[in-house]
Amino acid sequence: MNATATATEQGGPPPPAATAPATAPSPGEEFARAFAEAPDRAEVHFGFTVTDAFQPGKERHRLTARHLFRKQRAGSGAVRTWFETRPPGEAPTREGRLREDSFLFAPADHHVAPITAWVRVPDGLAGDPAALAAFVDRRLMVRLGTAENRALTHDVLRHPDVASLPYRGSYAAGLLAAFDEIEQTGGTGHAVMVNPRDYYGQLVGSGSLLADLAREGVMVCRHRQVAPGCALVGDFAMAAVLLDAEHSVIKVAEPPPGTFDEPGGTAVCAVVHESVAVQLPTHFFHVVPG
Repeated sequence: MNATATATEQGGPPPPAATAPATAPSPGEEFARAFAEAPDRAEVHFGFTVTDAFQPGKERHRLTARHLFRKQRAGSGAVRTWFETRPPGEAPTREGRLREDSFLFAPADHHVAPITAWVRVPDGLAGDPAALAAFVDRRLMVRLGTAENRALTHDVLRHPDVASLPYRGSYAAGLLAAFDEIEQTGGTGHAVMVNPRDYYGQLVGSGSLLADLAREGVMVCRHRQVAPGCALVGDFAMAAVLLDAEHSVIKVAEPPPGTFDEPGGTAVCAVVHESVAVQLPTHFFHVVPG
C-alpha cells in the first residue's frame, strides 16, 4: 500500500493536487505587452527561432520546410562546413566503380540570412491586447512561415550543383525517377516538396503512390514555393543542414517601399535568421516537366 493511500485511509489530509506548469507567453502575447507600453516603437527579442515555436502541425497535419532538415546552431551567423559534388563534365562512370567514386570534396563557408514577414495592424486591434496577440500569432506567424518556406526551399533550388531531372511521362513517374537517381548515388530520398496543386491533382486519389511513399517513411511537404508540375526530391536529413541563429525579433518598423498596396497604419515585422547549407547537392533533384 502506498503512502498516499495509507494517509487517506487513516483520515489524514489528502495529498496536494498536482499543478500544471505555467504556459509560456506566445510571441503574440509578448509583443502585445510591449505594444501596450510603446505602440510606436514596440520591439521584442527572442532567444529562439519563433517559427520553431509556431507549430501549426499540432492542429493540422502539415509539414513545413524546416521540418525536413537537421538543425545546427549558428550563433555567430557563420559556419565552416564542407560539400561534395560531381566532377566537371560528368564523365561516364568506369566499369566496376560507383557513381560517387568520382565526386569531389571542398570546404564551404555559409552564413545565415534574415527572413522577414510583414503585417499591418488593423484599426481597432491596437487597444485590445488579447486580439492583437491572436492577430500576431495567427497572421504574422503564418506569413513568416511562408517566407521561411520560400527562403529555405530556394536555398536548395538555387544551388548551382543541384541537378534538374526532366520528365516526359506522368508526374508520378518523374518523382519516382528522382528517388531512384538518389539511391543510385548512394543516398535515400527521404522527403519531397510538391506544390499543393500537384498534391491534390496528381497524388491524392491517384493510385497508391502516397501510401507507397508513407510505407517507405518518405515525408511529403506541400507548399507553393515549388512550381506546379515540379518537385524537389532529396535526402534532406543527410544532404543539407538548417543553420539557425536561434534569434528572432517582432517589432514595429517602417516597411520597405512596395510592401503594402496602400500607405498608412502601423506595420509590424517578424524576423528570423536562417539558411540551408547544402552539403550533398548530388542527393537532390529538381523534377521538372521535360
